[in-house]
Amino acid sequence: MTAAPRDTRDRDAQSDDGAVAHSRGSFFGRRKGHRLRSHQADLIDNLLPHLALEIGAPAPDRLADLFDGGVDDIRLEIGFGGGEHLIAEARALPLTGFIGCEPYVNGMAKILSQIEAHNVGNIRLFAGDAAELLAWAPARSLARIDLIHPDPWPKRRHWKRRFVQDATVAAMARILEPGGEFRFVSDIDDYCAWTLAHLMRSPDFVWLAERVSDWQSPWPDYTMTRYGAKAEREGRKATYLRFRHALARGSG
Repeated sequence: MTAAPRDTRDRDAQSDDGAVAHSRGSFFGRRKGHRLRSHQADLIDNLLPHLALEIGAPAPDRLADLFDGGVDDIRLEIGFGGGEHLIAEARALPLTGFIGCEPYVNGMAKILSQIEAHNVGNIRLFAGDAAELLAWAPARSLARIDLIHPDPWPKRRHWKRRFVQDATVAAMARILEPGGEFRFVSDIDDYCAWTLAHLMRSPDFVWLAERVSDWQSPWPDYTMTRYGAKAEREGRKATYLRFRHALARGSG
């Protein structure tokens, strides 16, 4: 893992102030965030309600029932940002259902625009806290969870806000099916070390790395995000971590 400077990402929101309320709940954005264009606002009001998960109601027995026409398995991407990776995955795997979790309104507007433009039908969206989504979903219902270039919360007093915590690791273990995977990408060494430490001390996960290239290079068919490309241009090397649910398929 290579050293990285203090985070300079261009995600749509980096602070937890300036909540933006609307009819589907509350999104969060920077106090000086980009104002939505009229068509983006229209998508938030009219397309999002058809794709949004309502976790106030009990979860279905099978998350596949959330998708028209049925899907073979379900993946979750937490904090999809501009949506580049999520859209590419959904278009490449039409028989897989994808849930995207993003609390920031600009990110949600961007992915709705791409869903409309490409007529993508196998994505459902949640505009809220991923921990709440993990608690809501039925056990062993996801094949994979992706966390790509999350906010590292670099200040020590903010580390409790990082998504990877002992409690969320346990929640992911509950929701992943046997043999399911958690994948993590970051160019922030401290957060990579933090994630590796938390997952390695969990009895529920096994780190899938046998050689240095396993964490220095992206997995096959990985779609680089806008932030990832910017980090590379600026000389920041990402680390790619894969963890498998320790309970093998067919056991337990």
